[in-house]
Amino acid sequence: MSVSEGVLIVGGGLAGARCAETLRRIGYEAPIRVLCAEAHVPYDRPPLSKELLDPVSPGELPALRTLDWYTERGIEVIRGSRAEALDPDAREVTLAGGERLRYDDLVIATGSRPRTLELLRGFENVSTLRTFEDAGVIRELLARRAKLAIVGAGFIGQEVAAAARAAGAEVTVIEAEQAPLIGVLGPEIGAWFAQLHRSEGVELLLGCQLVGARSDGARVAALELDGGGLVACEHVLVGIGIVPDCAWVESAGLAGAAIETDELGRTGHEHVYAAGDVAATLDTFLERHVAAGHWEAAARQGVQVATAIMGHDPAPSPLSSFWSDQYGKRIQYLGHAELADEVTIDGEREARDFVAEYTRAGELVAALIVGRPRAVGELRERLRYMTERTPQR
Repeated sequence: MSVSEGVLIVGGGLAGARCAETLRRIGYEAPIRVLCAEAHVPYDRPPLSKELLDPVSPGELPALRTLDWYTERGIEVIRGSRAEALDPDAREVTLAGGERLRYDDLVIATGSRPRTLELLRGFENVSTLRTFEDAGVIRELLARRAKLAIVGAGFIGQEVAAAARAAGAEVTVIEAEQAPLIGVLGPEIGAWFAQLHRSEGVELLLGCQLVGARSDGARVAALELDGGGLVACEHVLVGIGIVPDCAWVESAGLAGAAIETDELGRTGHEHVYAAGDVAATLDTFLERHVAAGHWEAAARQGVQVATAIMGHDPAPSPLSSFWSDQYGKRIQYLGHAELADEVTIDGEREARDFVAEYTRAGELVAALIVGRPRAVGELRERLRYMTERTPQR
């Protein structure tokens, strides 16, 4: 009788952790291994740009589960090992050290890596924010109120800016677009985000391109902007987005901008699934592949892949959503604002208490909720039609 190799989950983030948890919960009895490139057990990443940056917080690893929890359920967590290649015909993953791991089913959940800027490469006071160690660097800077320059006004840049101001640090945010998140939420809400940060003392430079850096050789002293502007700084955080971490599966023909899957997380190879930031999952409402890049999508995709491996009935496609915490306010988003032809604001933008409803031909397609968590349930129900196309096995 052959011995089962079980499920191999490559990636120690939220999607991989949720997949392992769900497999055991719904009765999977064969071996489960979770391969983590970092030296930690799987941990939650949203706190890295939020509460973990508070210099007076405990600063502990936001682990999703303890190592004992995995051990008690027969889930092997392999830490500090990175996958280097995939052979789907042999059902085998090769690690950076040459070791080969076989599997019955493979879940690719290697997440993403931050985009970087070539002109800032190699400077010792330039960083990104993706890992627990990255957060520790920023936390230490905020503790001593270092002058921080942030390149990019996406959610990571905005959340770090908010944490910096809460710690009393000076911060300048440089954004190439005319408003933060204008490509996602439109100019009206983008302008609101700009005013939010400026009212809290952030120097926000919009429509600016970074063209160079002045340094002493090892450290950046100032950033040079098009038009001749200079931004003096002690540290630079680059927050210009993420790239799916899927180069290691190029040999298997899966790599691209992201790994395309069907609505259940299945790739073009039998017994190979993908979930989380690394995946572009078929959205059954939009009828196209979407790389979500957010916490809720990763959690749900991890669960969906586990149910697919077990052959259980699939759940409806989840509603696209994300959240952010800034200056003591929870900001939540639902739906697909890119479909809208009109935006209506209900509430007081200056008081940070409003709902922005995005509609198309009068029908709600998305909502941004600021300071009104009780409104989320009703809006989610109004957007339920977006999730009613059930995946087919």
